[in-house]
Order: sequence, then structure tokens, then C-alpha cells
Amino acid sequence: MKIIIVGATGTMGKYLANAWEKEHEVIRVGSSSGDFQVDTTSSESIEKLFNQVGPFDALVCTAGPTHVGPWKTMTGKEFKKGLEGKLMGQVNLVLIGQHYINPKGSFTLITGALAQEPVLNFANASAANGAVESFVRAAAIELGNGIRINAVSPTVIEDSPQYFPFFPGDIPVTMQQLEYGFRKSVFGANTGKVIKPY
Repeated sequence: MKIIIVGATGTMGKYLANAWEKEHEVIRVGSSSGDFQVDTTSSESIEKLFNQVGPFDALVCTAGPTHVGPWKTMTGKEFKKGLEGKLMGQVNLVLIGQHYINPKGSFTLITGALAQEPVLNFANASAANGAVESFVRAAAIELGNGIRINAVSPTVIEDSPQYFPFFPGDIPVTMQQLEYGFRKSVFGANTGKVIKPY
């Protein structure tokens, strides 16, 4: 299977790429490194990526920048970061990618528990996550050729301890749990689902 991992140089993407590359052809995509580079806030850059990579069987996105900061000082420009990065970046990967993906392929996007369980300073991520999840449910009923789409929604992950203080009381998701959440989407049969790997 030919799998594109967007965000393959980050914590989650790197783990998935290393776990799957022995069994599959993994295309590592990052913003400034990897096999190919893409700016997910640019439709032109995404189009160029798919033209370079060619037909594929699955796309996994673990990238999605958002703004972290207190609500009372947040500006519209800062809030737009998550809408352009985590939301529209992933939406455009699907809108453009649907014309390159093989029949019966799959898209797997990244959201997060913040959509249902907000914490201080992460209002932008909560909003973007909720929108991505709604997009996944809607896209699932319109994608043709047997193409599936799901989202994986972890809470804080064990390999990102810098975020632990923001998530008091949350048990970190292990990297193996995270991997198996993505496996369920990529290699399973579900579509339109928000998969919680915990």
C-alpha cells in the first residue's frame, strides 16, 4: 500500500512512518523536510505535492497548527491560524487529494479530544477540531469510488510531555494506542468515524 503521511517529521507522524515502512511504501511529507514538502495552507502547494507523488492508496495527516493562548487577549488573526492550518489545510488535502487517490483508498485526519473536552488556552484548537470532525462526517457520505474518510481524536500523547500541564487529570495516550487508532482507520472498513484511541 502506498501511504502518504503529512506531518511525518513531527512526533505522531514520525512514529507512524517508522511503524509502517516495513510493510508499506510510506511517503514522508513535512513542511520543510521529508521525501516531499508541502505548505498545507496553500492549495497550490498541495496540488504540486499530489502531482509529484502520483496515485496513492491512503493519506494520513498528523499536521495541524493552531494558536495556543488565553482567550481574553486572542485576536481574530491568531484565531485564524487554526482555521487555516488545522481545518482548511486538512480539508484541502481531501478536496484536492480525492482526484489523485486510488479507488477504495482512505483519508485519515487528525482532530483531538479538545473538540469535546476544552481546556484553558486551547479555544482555537477546540473550534478547529470540532469543524474537522463535522467535515469528516459530511465528506464520508459524498466521496465516491469506495473512498473512506475518518479522523483520529487523541487526548494529550505520551511523547509530548510539554503539553501535560495543560491537560490536568488526562491520562496520556501511548504511542502504540495512537498507532492502532490510525491503523483502524487506514486498514479497517469504517468511514465517517471519529476514532478515539484511548
